[in-house]
Parts: sequence; C-alpha cells; structure tokens
Amino acid sequence: MTQEQWEAVDRYVNELLAPDDEILTAALAASDAAGLPGIAVAPNQGKLLQLLAQVQGARTVLEIGTLGGYSTIWLARALPEGGRLITLEHNPDHAEVARANIARAGLDKIAEVRTGTALEILPKLVTEPGAGPFDLVFIDADKQNNPHYVEWALKLTVPGSLIIVDNVVRGGAVADPENTDPAIAGTRKMYELVAREPRLSATAVQTVGTKGYDGFLLARVIA
Repeated sequence: MTQEQWEAVDRYVNELLAPDDEILTAALAASDAAGLPGIAVAPNQGKLLQLLAQVQGARTVLEIGTLGGYSTIWLARALPEGGRLITLEHNPDHAEVARANIARAGLDKIAEVRTGTALEILPKLVTEPGAGPFDLVFIDADKQNNPHYVEWALKLTVPGSLIIVDNVVRGGAVADPENTDPAIAGTRKMYELVAREPRLSATAVQTVGTKGYDGFLLARVIA
C-alpha cells in the first residue's frame, strides 16, 4: 500500500459519504489564504467527529486546538438547538480565521473561539458557571501537552462523556520507546495516563489516508 492509494481511497469515500459543501470548502480556502498549516482533519475524519457527537447525543462540546475552525464546523453542526461548543486556540491569527469561518457557516451563536494558552483557559472553565460539563472533548493541539489536556478533560466531563485525541500514532513512532521527540513523548505519556486511569475505558485506532499514517484515541468516562 502507498500514500497514493490511501489518498485515492479517501477521495472515493469523501465524494460519496463526506463531500465538502460551500461552507467547508470556503473554510479550507480561507485557512490556506491566511497561511495556516494544512493540518486540518480530512473530510471523512470531520464526518466521523460529527457522527460521534451525534451518537453521543452531545449538547456541549469542548475542542482543544481550533486551527481554522474546519473540525469545529463539523462538530458544531452535530449539536441540537441550544447546544454549545467552546474551542480553544493559542494563535490569535488562527483564531481570527476560525471566527470568520464559523460565522460564515452561521454557527457563531453556537461555537465560541477562545484565544490563549489552553492550559491557562482550562482551569477557568472548571469554575465558570455554565461552561461545562462537556459531553464530548476533542483534543487536537500541541502533542507534548496531551497528558495535561486529558487530565483537564476529566475535570470537565462526567460519566458517559467521550474524549477523543487526534494524531496518536504519529507514523508509527509512538511505538518506538527510543524516540525522544516531544510530540512522541507527550503522546506516549498520554497513553500511559489513560491506561492507568480507572475513570476511563479507551482504545486507539490506526488510520491511513490523505493525512498519512496516524490514528486517534477514544476514551469514555465511566466514573
């Protein structure tokens, strides 16, 4: 199997099951025009997030790592009337692009972009009236802090909530204990934290496609 084959299958699946509409296409175009890195989730991954939120019956979503708001739009579209999404973005320029994309999608009354360091914002959410708890948390930010993000996600969820962590395979490097890259080390520490955490039931799935070889972790809060 090759990257070319993975991309061909993704194109086939996306055209049939997860086609970009004008809003999603415009969000990606605006992100590219603003010079944002091309690391947004693929369309089929965005559709998966939407389906997971719908299956979860989520009314409240927390996203850690907004980028240009592409995944935010997929998630926000899954919410029922009265639903709420808070997404955290460290880079103010990225946040500005995301706000414009979310507004264009007509979701600015549902999805709120908060700018700043996630590890400074998350403690405030714990005490903010009406901010949580969250039915679903999607973590897709700097990987070295993944263990901390999962710890805060546990404080902001309740039994039955779902925590999703993206990019947890890293081209297979996560299985190499000699790899000292901070993103890899952070991802491995996240796995170890989840494995020993009695409040979580979790698994991870490897993926291939337009985003290369990677994967995601699903953890359900059980206590």
